[in-house]
Amino acid sequence: MRRDDILRIGGFIVLLALLAVWELASETQLVNPVYLPPITRIGAAFARLTENGELARQILGSASRFVAGYAVAVALGIVIGVAMGYFRAGYLLLEPVVELLRPLPPPAIIPLAILLLGIEDRMKIFVIAFGCFFPVVVNAIQGVAGVDRVLFDTARTFRLSTREILWKIVLPAASPSIVAGMRISLAVALILTVIAEMVASNNGIGFFILDTERAFRITDMYAGIFTLMVVGYALNRIFVAFEGRALAWYFGQSRQERT
Repeated sequence: MRRDDILRIGGFIVLLALLAVWELASETQLVNPVYLPPITRIGAAFARLTENGELARQILGSASRFVAGYAVAVALGIVIGVAMGYFRAGYLLLEPVVELLRPLPPPAIIPLAILLLGIEDRMKIFVIAFGCFFPVVVNAIQGVAGVDRVLFDTARTFRLSTREILWKIVLPAASPSIVAGMRISLAVALILTVIAEMVASNNGIGFFILDTERAFRITDMYAGIFTLMVVGYALNRIFVAFEGRALAWYFGQSRQERT
């Protein structure tokens, strides 16, 4: 067995040990079991909510907002980022706007978004897209700026058009940086989905967690939180698999350079 496999198994053992300590502390009332219920009770609540379809309904309610906001952010981030990174005029025109808005915490625009867009899904999609846009656009700019100048000289030698340069040289060369920005934005999208639903929604996993806390259904609240953790972990693993396939050439090249 390889060392990495042993460490992975060790990581699961650490997780199980923490859950066991939680269970023991709650059962022996070292902590207040009302606010920190035993893991077994939370597991029972999770099983019940899964069986009656409640968790699935809430996750599906969040999924459409999450996907729409993330997709809009990625599309705009790549297009604008490549334009700013490749065209000097694009950078000079858009850089002040991007740098002015980038430090703004996305939750701070929720009141304005509600005022302008109401409390429907378009408000939540806007907030998600706003927060996810900046990691993608910044990484796209950096990725394009880091393209080897020799590639551009070669393209000019072969008289490639601007469109061909962008599609055949710039995007492939900048893709590792762009994908890194997309991965950061994936976590941001999940966070903002939950925040937006807690502020103004009547469904979704964020609403469910806040609603169960207000109704003092503590085990259900924890079940919702754990569901969110599992969803976040699954999304990250799926993206890592996508990244490995899409950038197989890049990781292979990096391994060769290290050896």
